[in-house]
Amino acid sequence: MPRLRSKTPAATSRDDRSKTRPAVLITGASGGIGRAVSRAFGAIGWHVGIHYSSNKAAAETTLRQVLARGGTGGLYQADIREADAVQRMIDEWRHHAPVTSAFICNAGIAESGLLVRQSERVWDEVIATNLTGTFYCLRAMAPVLFASRGGSIVVIGSHTGFHGAVGQAAYATSKAGLIGLVKTAAWEWGPQNVRVNLALPGWQKTRLTEGIFPEGTGWPDHALRHPTSIDEAARTVVHLAQLRDVSGQVWNCDSRHL
Repeated sequence: MPRLRSKTPAATSRDDRSKTRPAVLITGASGGIGRAVSRAFGAIGWHVGIHYSSNKAAAETTLRQVLARGGTGGLYQADIREADAVQRMIDEWRHHAPVTSAFICNAGIAESGLLVRQSERVWDEVIATNLTGTFYCLRAMAPVLFASRGGSIVVIGSHTGFHGAVGQAAYATSKAGLIGLVKTAAWEWGPQNVRVNLALPGWQKTRLTEGIFPEGTGWPDHALRHPTSIDEAARTVVHLAQLRDVSGQVWNCDSRHL
């Protein structure tokens, strides 16, 4: 198992080759979809910044998986609900990482509850994390890519943001807001050659979907009658991040209609 080498407060692991590698910072990379996307970038030799909020041990597991696949990387902690914390993370990333090629905005939370019973606390927390937190990240990330004369940002959205779902008012609203945010950023930053796209990874069995994952349903709303695998969704995100002529688009990774 590759060993973690701590050279900075962010616990980075680098070699001389990392100075010439393309680099990506992935928010919410301590598990689930973020971990799968991190592995996929590591497999093609990228330097991967692994963001986490509080679970450093899980983030270290992601880093080990990136290293095992031939990538390099480091850990970056921040509460994305706080603008100053996000800016400090981006400043640290900019100082320690190679030239940035991409950012992946994946961090998010979900809480279930019927609309008429939705507490203000849960509503505020979900919106603050999924929508406002992504806004803070985009605002801090853009100047890094401007300085690099271009690059890519992929925001992880949800099919629910287009169609809603029972018990998911706050989550669906936060993900719907990302659509307008991504399309606006694409228009504003296109002249600087910064591409911004939204990816919908489909149903994935992660901590975020515990208790609501629709197992045993036969997947009647999927044309292929099955969801996409987490690794295929991750590879799609990686592919999208590398496309040089695509921006302001929504990429659905499963076989449902939008």
